[in-house]
Amino acid sequence: MGFWSSSLCFMILILAFNQSQGTSAARHLGNETDLLAILDFKDKISQDPNGVLSSWNNSQHHCQWQGVSCDGKHQRVSGLNLLGQDLFGYVSSHIGNLTFLKFINLRHNRFYGEIPQEVGQLTRLRYLKLTNNSFGGEIPVNLSHCIQLKVIDALLNRLVGGIPFELDSLKNLEGLSFGKNNLTGEIPRSFGNLTSLRQIYLSYNNLKGPIPQELGQLTSLYSIGVDANYLSGTLPSSIYNISTLAGISASSNILQGNLPANMGLTLPNIQDFLLGGNQIEGTIPVSLANASLLEQLELSDNMLKGQVPTNFGNLHNLQWLGIGGNILGSNSAGDLDFIASLSNSSNLQSLLFRGNNFGGKLPAFKWNSSNMLDQLDLGLNQILGEVPLWLRDLNNLYYLATDNNFFSVPIPNILGKFQMLQE
Repeated sequence: MGFWSSSLCFMILILAFNQSQGTSAARHLGNETDLLAILDFKDKISQDPNGVLSSWNNSQHHCQWQGVSCDGKHQRVSGLNLLGQDLFGYVSSHIGNLTFLKFINLRHNRFYGEIPQEVGQLTRLRYLKLTNNSFGGEIPVNLSHCIQLKVIDALLNRLVGGIPFELDSLKNLEGLSFGKNNLTGEIPRSFGNLTSLRQIYLSYNNLKGPIPQELGQLTSLYSIGVDANYLSGTLPSSIYNISTLAGISASSNILQGNLPANMGLTLPNIQDFLLGGNQIEGTIPVSLANASLLEQLELSDNMLKGQVPTNFGNLHNLQWLGIGGNILGSNSAGDLDFIASLSNSSNLQSLLFRGNNFGGKLPAFKWNSSNMLDQLDLGLNQILGEVPLWLRDLNNLYYLATDNNFFSVPIPNILGKFQMLQE
């Protein structure tokens, strides 16, 4: 029994030793793979004006190199952070061998060429940040394999082609930004499956077609930006029912339809509602006064008509009210009563209603002494009478436009006290 017990213990020790050696060898092989991959990454960079890659040499372990992070357990490369280093070059396809990578931050450099398809091999990747480079080509469909991704940020590049519908596999995605590229095609309806999505920014591209109704399924959505595209149809009714939304920005498209009468109730957290430069009709909803967090309301250059609600004075956080270039007002007394309602909006900085059909006289009232108004544009209307003396209360005013109205006397000399005023 003693012999067999001793032999068994010896065999267990041998197996444990071999397993330990195998694990060590595997780790070493993984480290060697990582080292070769980041050396090839360095080799593809032709300009390094800040010398950030000068530490990438044999004088120290690659986990100590500037911009390189490793996980504590395996000493495998888990992060590349080369933010704002003015690096010029393209990204090596060997980046796909860094299989422990969790974040890539190459923002604010001068990388060009395509985003390598091999990035799709990085199944642990959570953050891909490529903003402000010159990446071209199409968005890699293989990104759909990076199922741990939380953020894709490729703002300000030169990407072309469509947005892959296959990205709907990224169930953990919270932020998606392809704004300011040259993308075409439609916004994928499948994005309604990205139920973790909080921010989507696709502005300044060449996207067309409708904004999908399916986006209304994103019940955690905080902001959506689709400005400056060629999007048509209506802003989906489902969007107005996302109570978490703080920002909707869809200016400069070809959107039509009316604003829902109850939108101020269904969007209780809205802060920025920007829909200027479309073909929106109907009236401005009175219910917007219930959106107490509203800071920016931009509805200029649409086809809105009727009166401006006189309860906007309830919006104490309002900073920007842009309603110029519509058909608002009826060229009659009372058209401008909404201005008096804003007199207690101490945070209001810009009041722009140029180019409407407002008539009658400017109301007499007194601005709150703490007002912040610095832009007032009431030109191209049908306003009568004198320019009111309450202008003297606007101590921060630097831009005033009153042209093409029917004022009975010139602007009073009191405006001379505004040292920064530009008429």
